[in-house]
Amino acid sequence: MNIETAILQVYGPDRKGLVAGISGFLFDHGANILHADEHTDAPAGMFFQRIQFELKGMDIKFEELEPAIRPLARKLNMNIQLLSGRTKKRMAVLTSKSDHCLLDILLRARAGELNADIALVAGNHDIHAGLVGALVIPFHFFPMPPETKAVQEKKLLELLIREKVELVVLARYMQILGRKFIAAFPNRIINIHHSFLPAFSGSRPYQQAYHRGVKLIGATSHYVTEELDAGPIIEQETVRVSHGDSIEDMERKGRDLEKVVLARAVRFHLEDRILVYANKTVVFE
Repeated sequence: MNIETAILQVYGPDRKGLVAGISGFLFDHGANILHADEHTDAPAGMFFQRIQFELKGMDIKFEELEPAIRPLARKLNMNIQLLSGRTKKRMAVLTSKSDHCLLDILLRARAGELNADIALVAGNHDIHAGLVGALVIPFHFFPMPPETKAVQEKKLLELLIREKVELVVLARYMQILGRKFIAAFPNRIINIHHSFLPAFSGSRPYQQAYHRGVKLIGATSHYVTEELDAGPIIEQETVRVSHGDSIEDMERKGRDLEKVVLARAVRFHLEDRILVYANKTVVFE
């Protein structure tokens, strides 16, 4: 993202004059609008907009923009958030035994595909410590046996706060997070899992799906809430399977989907393309 850009997120009750009022404010201050996307949820009567614009040439400093636009936001009954494209978000990745999503995220970040600095990787198993270390990323081991899980999770949370982490990515992290942990990162924890839920839940969904003869498998990425696997969905994808696919074939296709879907969700968040409301998301791609 260009360091000379900013993003304005707007949402609230739909009414006439919203687009004209917001774009007019930016025009009056000399902004050059690069992208403007909007969505109206007619049944809910809600309006959503994301505007990316250049800061160069404006007659007002970035730090002064949000206070300046607040009177207009109050007049229009809109919620606003102004975000700078200057800095990358600090991201932590949590992992367990599977490495496909972990590796994909780390390599995409290294290639510059994700607007993030990876502050650390933490796992409840230490089998990826060497791999992460080879990429010059700190790895932290937090074993999670039931008798000490609460204590270990508290230490993990303290580490993330100390490292000023802004986004937590669960790269097949096979632990249920506690209430305090989730509350510390509202709409800032992204999870990935297969899309068989709730039809084929449990530890062996692909075997169940294989024996049922499914024709589609998928992956879902969502924000984490206290209700397990029921947070606002960010991204989903499916792929066809056939009677000729073995369980191993389905698992391979599933892993490929998980990598792509998680990466998209993380990128959308890092680029401030997501607005959350009523346990749903508006994603401006």
